[in-house]
Amino acid sequence: MIGLDPPWCVAKAHGAALATGHLKRTPEDFQVDEELAFEPAGEGEHLMVQLRKRDRTTDQIARQLARLAGARSRNIGYCGMKDRYAVTSQWFSLPWPIKRELPDCAAWSDQLDNAECLQLVRHDRKLRRGAHASNRFRIAIELVTPVDAGLLQRRIDEIGEQGVPNAFGPQRFGRQGRNLDEFESRERPAGIILSAARSALFNRVLDARVRDGTWNRLIDGEWCMLNRSNSGFVAEAIDDELAARAGEGDVHPSGPLPGRAADGPVGEAQAREVDALSEAGAWIDKLATLRVDGARRPLRVIPDGLCILQHDTGSLTLSFGLPPGSFATAVVAECIDTDEYLHQSSSSS
Repeated sequence: MIGLDPPWCVAKAHGAALATGHLKRTPEDFQVDEELAFEPAGEGEHLMVQLRKRDRTTDQIARQLARLAGARSRNIGYCGMKDRYAVTSQWFSLPWPIKRELPDCAAWSDQLDNAECLQLVRHDRKLRRGAHASNRFRIAIELVTPVDAGLLQRRIDEIGEQGVPNAFGPQRFGRQGRNLDEFESRERPAGIILSAARSALFNRVLDARVRDGTWNRLIDGEWCMLNRSNSGFVAEAIDDELAARAGEGDVHPSGPLPGRAADGPVGEAQAREVDALSEAGAWIDKLATLRVDGARRPLRVIPDGLCILQHDTGSLTLSFGLPPGSFATAVVAECIDTDEYLHQSSSSS
């Protein structure tokens, strides 16, 4: 198997974890609230539904909504997958003709399994993946070993200023990394299996950049990505202005999501990627043959509003926001080693 072993264990950027603990003892320990990037239109031929679910996958809820609406599952829209073993709020959209009266929110709650309808509002289009601005996390950790309050606060402050490696977490790779075995064994894998392979290769490049100390700073030839944007540009040389923008979190270094030819780094930055992926040629060729388009992803993510909500000898609760596609486990792992991170989760995000 190509990549890290296990594929989500990217090197620590801020030093050794300060303690060990258990994550996701109950769904309530891992709470996520999806925040939209826009206000619903209030009119149109789609119905936006905000739900709070517990211990359910996004796909399970989408199928139930399709039955309630009398619609096909493929016509149910949502911004992104949310963890199953958690309490999460997120938005869905369903086709809903203008002449059709709005359903009763409480009545729908009664017909949903482990989910509550929070609000209903009309909208003018189907929800698309990535249409949300961020995910807000509230994560409770049962501490196995205590952590000094002063050391913890200094680590939190450092992460809030510098960010963390934007690693793909264990949810992406399936139980015990089996999605990567599927990629190697199947002739034409698809969906999450392809995503897992690309994520493993990205994590390998990220790990190399953490180890050489360049995960949060630009190097010559970098493909720079604008903060919270898929847009970027190549910088053959890094001047003081670019370095300052990186220091302020306005731009980030990036790594590859391999596939067919795409924009990327040159010079030193390209050479480092090639070296990190020197053993992955067969995987990269397979992704290209399967017509997967290459893309870039920031090597760094800076959590929004990271703070300690509660801390005592036996427990710790953190709160923070992340852009779509970033994993809360990457933030937690820079503070506490948890079983979720060290072993494997059965949930998806």
